[in-house]
Amino acid sequence: MKVSIDVECSPEEARAFFGLPDVRPLQESMMAQMQAQMQKVAASMDPETAFKALFPLQSDSFTEMQKAFWGQFTGKSDK
Repeated sequence: MKVSIDVECSPEEARAFFGLPDVRPLQESMMAQMQAQMQKVAASMDPETAFKALFPLQSDSFTEMQKAFWGQFTGKSDK
């Protein structure tokens, strides 16, 4: 015997039915704070500083990584 029950409800209705909290206001608040902080940091950085913050590799390491990457594309190897 197989019994199947289909319930059609929105995520909000399902959360309320199971007694779970609505975290949407908290999520929206946190996202707004993160966006404001990211915009503040982005506005205060020049592109070179932003690049160094995102990719903290030393220039020699980055150059080697580029060579290895392009070597894979061209089929050439430095070794």
